[in-house]
This record gives sequence, structure tokens and C-alpha cells, in this order.
Amino acid sequence: MKNLTIVLVLMLLSVAAKAQGTFVQLSTSKGNIVIMLYDKTPKHKQMFLKELAKGTYKGASFNRVIKDFVSQAGELDEPILAEEKLHPERKPLRLPAEIDSSLIHKRGALGAGRDDNPQKSSYYNQIYLVSGKIFSDEQLNELEKKTGRKISENNREIYKTVGGVPRLDYDYTIFGEIVEGLDVAEEINKVPTDKKDVPLEPIIFNAKVLGKKSKNQR
Repeated sequence: MKNLTIVLVLMLLSVAAKAQGTFVQLSTSKGNIVIMLYDKTPKHKQMFLKELAKGTYKGASFNRVIKDFVSQAGELDEPILAEEKLHPERKPLRLPAEIDSSLIHKRGALGAGRDDNPQKSSYYNQIYLVSGKIFSDEQLNELEKKTGRKISENNREIYKTVGGVPRLDYDYTIFGEIVEGLDVAEEINKVPTDKKDVPLEPIIFNAKVLGKKSKNQR
């Protein structure tokens, strides 16, 4: 019965994927990952596409990898915040949050990094892929008590079968998900790292837009 539930959840996620229109491929040193960008988060979708056009994710790397949590790429917090500190006359460049209760930190989700600004606005050039873990009802109940936020039955089922990092929900913008190459993303999330969570062997990737037609022809 549990295996049937997992299959049904994955089928529903696949149907949702077909309703979206833009796909991006990350060609990594571990293999390829295809990401679907959500239409529900248009500002983040366009932001990411513009960064791709600028070359932000050409020869980029997963520079902060935390096992069973997330794999981060793009510019790190420290240099961004250091640059802003040097130029207090400039307004920090952030993208307003697009947080949707139906877009959660399930395994394979694509999120936008940010600092601790109260508006929960995103960096323009920092992304992460969610890894996480499988949760039990008891663990999700405890999280509800701790956060004071109710986890819907649909989201609860996803965290119990697909897994993820539910404690991050509603604090960061999720704007896409992996539709191919989840095994590659999981392999990246398990690479050895140093004390600062930097992979001991660089994980380099190039990102390019596939589009709906290109993705279906793969």
C-alpha cells in the first residue's frame, strides 16, 4: 500500500509538471538534471532566466552542500553581504518573495536563497536544490506545534513519501522542481565536504533553457 501511495504521489507531480512551460537543464559533472520552472512564481522564473542569459550559471558550482538538507549554487551569502556593507549607499538588490502554500520544500524542489531580511526577499543569483528526508506523522505533528503552522494533508503525504525539508516552507520562495535527474541531485547532495560544507571535489555545472518542446523530445 505504501508503494502504491508513492507511485500515486509521483504521478500527480508528473501531471503538474506537464502543465508548466519552461524547462532548464543543469549539465553537471555528475550527470544531467532537468528542472521545471513554475508559472505560479513568474518573477522568480524570469529572474532565473535572465541570470542564465547573463552567464551566471555557466561554469558554476554547487558551493555549499549539506547532506539531507540542500545543495546550494550561485554566489554565497558572505561575499554578497560584504559587498553591500562596503556600499551602504546602495539599496540591497533583492527580489520580492513569491511564497505560495502549494509550493513546498519537497525533495527535488528549486528554491531561491536569501539573507534574514524580514520581507523574505530573494537574492538574484543564489539557488538551492532540496534534498531532505522522509518524515513520519509524529515528526510533522511536532513541527506543527513548533511553528504554529498547519501542514495540509496533501503536503503531509508528500513529506511522508517523497520527503523534503518542511521547516523551510513559507520562509523561502520555491520556484521550480526537478523532473529528470533526481538521482543525480541526490548523488551531489551526498558528496564529501569540508567543515564549511564545500565539496572536496568541485561539482561544476552549466545551465541552459530547454523549453517545453525540447524537454519532451529528450
